[in-house]
Amino acid sequence: MSNYRTLKEEAYQANMQLPELGLVLFTFGNASAVDRKREVFAIKPSGVPYADLKVEDMVICDFEAKIIEGTLRPSSDTKTHAVLYKEWGTIGGIVHTHSTYGTAWAQALSDIPIFGTTHADHLVSDIPCTVPMKDEYIQGDYEHMTGYQIVDCLKERDLDYNEMEMILVGSHAPFTWGATAAKAVYNSAVCEEIAKMAYLTLQINPDIGPLKEALKKKHFERKHGKDSYYGQGN
Repeated sequence: MSNYRTLKEEAYQANMQLPELGLVLFTFGNASAVDRKREVFAIKPSGVPYADLKVEDMVICDFEAKIIEGTLRPSSDTKTHAVLYKEWGTIGGIVHTHSTYGTAWAQALSDIPIFGTTHADHLVSDIPCTVPMKDEYIQGDYEHMTGYQIVDCLKERDLDYNEMEMILVGSHAPFTWGATAAKAVYNSAVCEEIAKMAYLTLQINPDIGPLKEALKKKHFERKHGKDSYYGQGN
């Protein structure tokens, strides 16, 4: 029996939620979960349809993207996940999808503007979109450099990965992360819904401006601030 059964189960459950939430089509996406103590993560195998996935199919890799356990080839995005786990020491899970609206914004090379309180319930700024990758990076270690494309974008914009848990990779698609794999899935669903709402908002009123600051602050802090009062607490 695998020594990583619990980790594989966490990654498996995260992956299986993606088609259930309408975030992936066919094999267009992947989720991973990390074990910080052992410095490994479990990730979906490459090109395997979700309907065929089993817990034991999850591939265990280290932070250099080397296979530690598994008979299948890991996701083609494994090196990107490895970079993020290595660079960001507090995240517990990562999700990558090609969800329709999030990917459309990424292909348009556009940040997702903060127009309303649904967005502000989760974030107080636009969801960033990275610049397109340099040709030398594309022709080099592409998936590895995708990880640094994400890391560098947040650094350049002075955004904290513990607060901004989603990003659009320019010309590509969304990545999200969180304290657990389940939270990364949640963030992926939120990112897609916000992307859809923003798109529809601009169809109704192309001249709409950003959400007013007072509403941003109110909606974020009532869920996340020190005096938050949303939900049932601990």
